[in-house]
Amino acid sequence: MHHKTQGNKSVVAALLGNTFVTIIKSIIAIISGSASMFAESVHSFADTLNQSLLLIGLKRSKRPADDIHGYGYGIERFFWSLISACGILFIGAGVTVYHSIDSLLKQESNTVNHFSYFTVLILCIAFVVEGVTLLIAIKELKGKEKLSKEIFINADPVTLAVVYEDSAAVLGVLVALGAQGLMYITDNNVYDSIGGIVVGLILGFLAVLLIIKNHNYIIGKSLDEVTTEEIIEFLLEDPCVENISEFKSVAIDINKYRIYTTVEWNGSPLYEEIYDAGDLKEEFDEIKNDFKKFTKLMFKTTDRIPRLVGSHIDEIEKKIKEKFPQIVYVDIEIN
Repeated sequence: MHHKTQGNKSVVAALLGNTFVTIIKSIIAIISGSASMFAESVHSFADTLNQSLLLIGLKRSKRPADDIHGYGYGIERFFWSLISACGILFIGAGVTVYHSIDSLLKQESNTVNHFSYFTVLILCIAFVVEGVTLLIAIKELKGKEKLSKEIFINADPVTLAVVYEDSAAVLGVLVALGAQGLMYITDNNVYDSIGGIVVGLILGFLAVLLIIKNHNYIIGKSLDEVTTEEIIEFLLEDPCVENISEFKSVAIDINKYRIYTTVEWNGSPLYEEIYDAGDLKEEFDEIKNDFKKFTKLMFKTTDRIPRLVGSHIDEIEKKIKEKFPQIVYVDIEIN
């Protein structure tokens, strides 16, 4: 399965869109005093901050492997995505819910109606901008595949974060518009505060989803069960591999894995390969009457065997990488 792994286009688009939306929402929130508009402005500010963090993660994750990190810096994207998710939870959800509850408790002393046609206009503009960035993120997420539930399973957490954040943004705008409509109909600001609370809860739910997703990668996400079984079956097809006593896998980047396996080795096929080549027979016929030379031949043959085993393991590793492109590092140890 093909997976989009870059995330740059969707993150940059979302960053630009949310910067613009944050500014216009904040201005209206200050002018109107609306709790739901304050929630939306904080929501967009949190998204803008988080997408800045995602860009940092993308840039740092592309650094090549070095002496300190032999398998590269791919995990960095998951770390910064996790920080981003925590920002959504504490800055977005926390501040929004707190402010909205505070506004709700002060409703009796607040008789100013926060409804404004200009607020509705700004929310409509925000809906269009965030809808466009959502479509860009979804397009990048699915790549050339059809939109389905499966593409979210192993999706790049960076691109997935943008999809989730923009989805929550679009839903948040609809909630804020609903709150404005109910205020207009009932002339009651309580719906404005409730709208802000709902937006905060949406952000909280989103943050938990992203934290779980990135946590799985940071602690060491393994290959799915189906792929693991396919690799084990592929290994067992080799005549030198009698059994797999241990198999481990871990993600080192999005859709890039390292596998480690311990195998029970059968060297007979390699010995037969030496015999079929006829080299030993010819050498033996030349020195069979000279014990000293025969002893040297045995030492020479013994020295050839580890090199043959090493070459055969290298060949197996190469075949695994060719058959399973997501495997970039293979470590095979003989039991």
